[in-house]
Amino acid sequence: MGVKSVENMDRLFWLGRYSERVYTTLKLYGQKFDSMIEEGTGGYDEFCRSLDIPNVYDSAAEFRRCYPFGADDPNSIYSNLIRAYDNAIELREEIGSDTLSYIQMAVYELKKAAGSNAPMIEFQAILDDILAFWGIVDDMIEDESTRNIIKVGKRVERIDLYGRLGVDRTAMAREVHRLTGRIPRTGLRYQKQVVDRLNELVEQPQLDYPAIVREIERIL
Repeated sequence: MGVKSVENMDRLFWLGRYSERVYTTLKLYGQKFDSMIEEGTGGYDEFCRSLDIPNVYDSAAEFRRCYPFGADDPNSIYSNLIRAYDNAIELREEIGSDTLSYIQMAVYELKKAAGSNAPMIEFQAILDDILAFWGIVDDMIEDESTRNIIKVGKRVERIDLYGRLGVDRTAMAREVHRLTGRIPRTGLRYQKQVVDRLNELVEQPQLDYPAIVREIERIL
């Protein structure tokens, strides 16, 4: 496929990050959906705090409407999915139309969910579309570097989110080890000392989550 431009490498990396961000935040939102509505302000305020995003919502109803679907909310699931879609469109020649189509279907399902009183079915379809997207990245993209950059973006975002959410040590260590094995094969200019430090951090008996987030944010 030839030498990639720095711009396209960046798009591939962020395609991986945004697709993972949509997947994990939508999955978390679905798990917390009922309790957040029942708990009122406390429920969605804690949700925002856990993801380190500003709570700009005046009510549970506004949160329920704007966080998944808000085009003007830069932290919304919709905004992150559109960023993934925009990158995928620009990368059509590298990733192929079949791969792109699963991001397109996720956008369609999210717009459909916005008009539904019971959007959980559409939310599950979006999760399935993103899982299918990752699967077809493995199956249909021949260029190893292209696959690896998308996957590294996915891992970087997952480690960042796991650090904010305080996931258990086993899950965090698994993601850091996967990142460690893959990032040297991407051609990305990354900070090796950050990877080494992350590996040190996940070996500690008690995880220093803020330190993990700080390190992963400066990996490139």
